[in-house]
Amino acid sequence: MRAVVQRVRRASVRVDGKSVGSIEKGLLVFVGIGRGDLDQDVSYIADKLSTLRLFDDDDGKMNWSVSDVGGSLLVVSQFTLFADCRRGRRPSYTAAAGSETARQLYENVIDRLRRHGCSVQTGTFQAHMDVECVNDGPVTVLLDSNRVF
Repeated sequence: MRAVVQRVRRASVRVDGKSVGSIEKGLLVFVGIGRGDLDQDVSYIADKLSTLRLFDDDDGKMNWSVSDVGGSLLVVSQFTLFADCRRGRRPSYTAAAGSETARQLYENVIDRLRRHGCSVQTGTFQAHMDVECVNDGPVTVLLDSNRVF
């Protein structure tokens, strides 16, 4: 499982012109589910997201988590995080999980974040989405449950 995490001042998702999720200060998180991902991958990503210290403390050091600053998470599914672009010009997505498995694990990430007490908004799984954000910093980090980066 992979995640691209961006610290934002605000972020929103629209589907067919209708707002389906929006947050103010917090984290915009794109989550990709890989073939073979399991509940342990859900735990790793959700636990990391809920405690990752990406917000500045009073001394300007990144010491506070999204919960510490009263922020929210906007979690958006994105299978293209498993694109393989090493050969040719068209990405291969064979490393991405199938849609049924991916949907369940994506929903499990959201559920686990909420159980951690996080305020969570979402995109719409398998929809074409318009995502807008105002990056704060910018601060962007990559997570991978297999710890390849």
